[in-house]
Amino acid sequence: MGVRGLQGFVRSTCPHVCTVVNLKEMAEHHLSRHPDCTPTIVVDAMCCLRYWYTPESWICGGQWREYFAALRDFVKTFESVGIKLIFFFDGMVEQNKRDEWIKRRLKNNREISKIFHYIKSRREQPGRNMFFIPSGLAIFTRFALKALGQETLCSLQEADYEVASYGLQHKCLGILGEDTDYLIYDTCPYFSISELCLESLDTVMLCREKLCESLGLRVADLPLLACLLGNDIIPEGMFESFRYKCLSSYTSLKRNFDKKGQKSPWFFQKPEGVTVLDKQEISMSSDPESKQEIPICTEPESNQEVLMCAGPDSEEKVLLCADPELKEEVPICADLESKQETPMCVDSESKKEVPMCINPESKHEVPMCMDAEPKQEVLMYMDPEPKQGVPIHADPEVNHKLPIGTDPKCNLEAPMCVHPEVTQEDPMIMGPEIKEQVTMVSDPEILKIARNHHVHAESYLVYNIMSSGEIECSNTLEDELDQALPSQAFIYRPVRQRVYSVLLRGCQDGTSTAYPVVKEWFVYPGNPLRHPDLVRPLQMTVPGGTPSLKILWLSEEPAVQAQRLDILLSCFNLSSSREELQAVDSPLRALCCLLIYLFIQVDTLCLEDLHAFIAQALCLQGKSTAQLMNLQLEYINPRAVQLGSLLVRGLTTLALVNSACGFPWETNEFMPWNVFDGKLFHQKYLQSEKGYAVEALLEQNRSWLTRFHNLKAVVCKACMKENRRIVGRTHWNSHHTGRWGRQSSGSHRTSSAYSRSGQGQPWRDQGPGSRQHEHDQWKRH
Repeated sequence: MGVRGLQGFVRSTCPHVCTVVNLKEMAEHHLSRHPDCTPTIVVDAMCCLRYWYTPESWICGGQWREYFAALRDFVKTFESVGIKLIFFFDGMVEQNKRDEWIKRRLKNNREISKIFHYIKSRREQPGRNMFFIPSGLAIFTRFALKALGQETLCSLQEADYEVASYGLQHKCLGILGEDTDYLIYDTCPYFSISELCLESLDTVMLCREKLCESLGLRVADLPLLACLLGNDIIPEGMFESFRYKCLSSYTSLKRNFDKKGQKSPWFFQKPEGVTVLDKQEISMSSDPESKQEIPICTEPESNQEVLMCAGPDSEEKVLLCADPELKEEVPICADLESKQETPMCVDSESKKEVPMCINPESKHEVPMCMDAEPKQEVLMYMDPEPKQGVPIHADPEVNHKLPIGTDPKCNLEAPMCVHPEVTQEDPMIMGPEIKEQVTMVSDPEILKIARNHHVHAESYLVYNIMSSGEIECSNTLEDELDQALPSQAFIYRPVRQRVYSVLLRGCQDGTSTAYPVVKEWFVYPGNPLRHPDLVRPLQMTVPGGTPSLKILWLSEEPAVQAQRLDILLSCFNLSSSREELQAVDSPLRALCCLLIYLFIQVDTLCLEDLHAFIAQALCLQGKSTAQLMNLQLEYINPRAVQLGSLLVRGLTTLALVNSACGFPWETNEFMPWNVFDGKLFHQKYLQSEKGYAVEALLEQNRSWLTRFHNLKAVVCKACMKENRRIVGRTHWNSHHTGRWGRQSSGSHRTSSAYSRSGQGQPWRDQGPGSRQHEHDQWKRH
């Protein structure tokens, strides 16, 4: 619903809409008026990631210890003045915003290409003007805030709806974010995160009432304005012709009548072609798609708005009237010559017949009015089951929300949209929509548990897989010109496929043992994102068998806890290394599991890479945040940049597996601030590449030397079980160019030159679920 450029327009053209406020003073004032209510600010966390990520280095995979410290300072600052924070994160991409999501991802791909070009030409990190947030930042921010004791929620739709709803329902002090949605929605005050000075708690409040005053609108008009200007749902170009005609009429009007001008973006002072009926002004506009004129009229005294639709050859009009006396919306057809009005869509209590049409796509009946002469149908929306107290208008079929609505029973303007699937007082309550929703998993109890974990930001992707069978992963710092290293989307796909088999067991259709496919919207070089990759679950063998999800998630028996770990290791195809991994201390156990999987999966990883990964993990344990901040790098290596992002994506994959398996490991075990620092890894990588001895990599710390060799032995032993021998670069064949093609019948390894089928396809075109040919629109795997 947000409008691109609106905030810039406000600051340049209507600066009085922006007011500097002090959040501490506002909290004190709020507390004086409501002594029993803690001043609360709802935070749109996705808008704040760039503000929170203050570390100077961002190219190497993330400065996670520094980032965690910055988050802790942010939280403490608000706690010190008695302000409670509620953090919301996007939980999924809505279908009607998928196109916009794809558009942004493809744009990010172009930016990433420029970043790698810069690194290769300058051997340094680009300036902040090319800043790209580290992979996994949003995911790990959720876990970081929860570790800091903050209430953190994950949305069941795009978060801005739920942020605005929560702020209004709970009478919050305001919303902290950077999104014009909060100027459009009629909710609590909107504070800018980009203007926040953390030391003083001064920021800018953008006032939608003052914006409306400047534009000559009501607050209830803002959603329509957003649609006419274009937003994430309504393409900007859809009403381009309409806007052009409005501006043309306004310019002509101002020149000819020498008046002050428009009262709103779509009402004009009697331009040419206006018809006046009983003090009502009707302005004509044209829809470029239907070529059909749409008069809109308003009566200033009654504040009634009437939407009229007309066929081009007919005098008969269709009006939609909101009569405050009748307390209902009554669509009518009116013949302008006879002045007779015929109700077409009326209150359901009247028991009158309503002409209906069938939407061929949704197969849902929709009230309609028909112009008999040109045979044009005009569809109008009516909620067939108005529910008092639910301020939302929604198409029951597509579940599309309009943030501004009118309660048909009490005629109160409903300034917010509340997702019917979420009651913020109790996120566990499941409304009728979710009960009727077609999901991948039919067990309501299991879905309820998965949903609860999702809403409280305790899991990652599990509910998305079980409810819609659709997941996405945003851009990663990957060089599309480097064929030696595969995309993380391919490397971790076998793990995800095994997770699908855990979560979707029992979802077969009864006539076959085939699992349903999962739609993956993963960004990787060469993927045009025209369609999702359709990926089937990968069956696996678990020692002792795989228990049901109810047992796996709910049982507290020690034997089940052991099964959880067995399934986690099976997802990484590492069951045979269980004993060795169990002997590794936390938090390096999870990292060790990930390194084994990576080195088995990717042939082009060498001994120097392994040394760098292990050395940075050990050295990290003995370094303070200040020491990490002061690290200086000689130069930036593009391959090390990719390896840093690759490891972090592995940690997010661990979060998915751990969630699906019932949390066999403590979340802390694979949080990056405990096992990975991008700049420290980059330093160790450069040193290892130059041939530094292990002692030098470990900074001459003898206590780390024994642990280093133990960890290396565990990784190498596990790889040897899969016939994968990790060697140094000096042992590579002289003709080797970074593409290995060795096949192994006992492994699930993939290499940069050949797929396991031996067909010699490069990385960008291989892997389960990838499309070999673009015209193969829905190729199944």
